[in-house]
Amino acid sequence: MGVVAIDGPSAVGKSTLARALAGHLGIAHLDTGSYYRAATLAVLRSGVAIDDSDAVVRTVESSDLDVVAGVIHLDGMPVVAEVRSDDVTAAVSAVSAFAALRAVVVAQQRAWVKRHGGSAVVEGRDIGTVVFPDAEAKIYLTARPEVRARRRMGDAEAAGKALDELVEELRRRDEADSTREASPLRPADDAVVLDTSDLTLEEVVAEAI
Repeated sequence: MGVVAIDGPSAVGKSTLARALAGHLGIAHLDTGSYYRAATLAVLRSGVAIDDSDAVVRTVESSDLDVVAGVIHLDGMPVVAEVRSDDVTAAVSAVSAFAALRAVVVAQQRAWVKRHGGSAVVEGRDIGTVVFPDAEAKIYLTARPEVRARRRMGDAEAAGKALDELVEELRRRDEADSTREASPLRPADDAVVLDTSDLTLEEVVAEAI
């Protein structure tokens, strides 16, 4: 089967679509964003400065990041709740912007897919452009800002936040991800762009298939 790449910014439905497609195709699913969140958690736990690129890379290289049965692990322990903390959310864009750090994590992600037979639905922000540029299929999801913010309101990490606050948070994250020097967020030239703003989950899955 090979790799199906699902890219796009936050709150466009990447994870929901990726899980549904993986189930439909009978292949593995990898959320690459969870790797960067686990890497950020490792950095925060270590106490090194998040703007010290050398220290950040050394910390991540000495950490064991893995996804087991769909659950992100750090040094052998599941860290699902921890990687969604406010501290990790606030720091993940800065940590993941380092080119050397991304090279380490990308190698781990490619190795994960290889261990799973070379076939997987892989979601993230640079899958079709960097991690798997030769993916069998590439889909780039997008949605209107207010729609994405309303979706994010259902997440535990957004509890108590107003809609306009979430719109601004998403705008800042989009800007950071799309303007970074290493692996900026953008559709691959050969990706199919799918706007999920006015589609149900069933319609998004049908379009993707």
